[in-house]
Amino acid sequence: MTESLLHLHNIRLRRDDRTILDGVSLKVHAGEIHTVIGPNGAGKTSLVRVALGLITADSGERRVRPGLRIGYMPQKLELNASLPLSVKRFLQLARPGLTPADMDQILGDVGARHVAATAVTRLSGGELQRVLLARALLRNPELLVLDEPAQGVDITGQEELYTLIGRMRDERGLGVLMVSHDLHLVMAATDHVLCLNQHVCCEGHPESVSAHPEYLRLFGAQGVKGLAVYSHHHDHHHDTHGGVCTHEGPHEHH
Repeated sequence: MTESLLHLHNIRLRRDDRTILDGVSLKVHAGEIHTVIGPNGAGKTSLVRVALGLITADSGERRVRPGLRIGYMPQKLELNASLPLSVKRFLQLARPGLTPADMDQILGDVGARHVAATAVTRLSGGELQRVLLARALLRNPELLVLDEPAQGVDITGQEELYTLIGRMRDERGLGVLMVSHDLHLVMAATDHVLCLNQHVCCEGHPESVSAHPEYLRLFGAQGVKGLAVYSHHHDHHHDTHGGVCTHEGPHEHH
């Protein structure tokens, strides 16, 4: 395995006497999409902030590859609806000196050339997410960090957005750390899944996580679209094939 772009080890975080993250570890490598799922209040956004270096954990270690360029796509964007800020100007503010050719290229990459002159506050949910993705790509990042990238987007738009993220990974060799509340729509594009509820409940390949009893209980055979709040302590790890590793060796879920 190549050197990781980002390595979080045994991250612990408390705020106001409340445990936010309890011994969480993850690694993201180049060319890999690593998705974190979990219920509201599970600590997903806090984990993203630790990964970005925006907050410091109470204990544990954060390591990034020296000189790593990170692009970040936030969960939402708060803009005054009366502010006449065009997409073009929005991107120019994020990267002064952006040339018209570069602007055209980056918007074309995400399928958003047609909104260059549109006010950001008038974009649809799907258009806004594409523009936010374009902004995250401006610095030609090696690691892309996406916090609920499909929020506020309809099902068709979500599928298109996840396909686009997968294409960016393939074309640019990016490492991607993505937070999502719903594994169903990211299954095809995800290499590794981590279920979080303050601690790591379960992790591994999407197939192994989706077959796990806790996952089935949460999502159900009917494809429930949200994660209920739950508490689940895990005492095993998954091998590279999705099996469960115990002291006796890997075996399959029953």
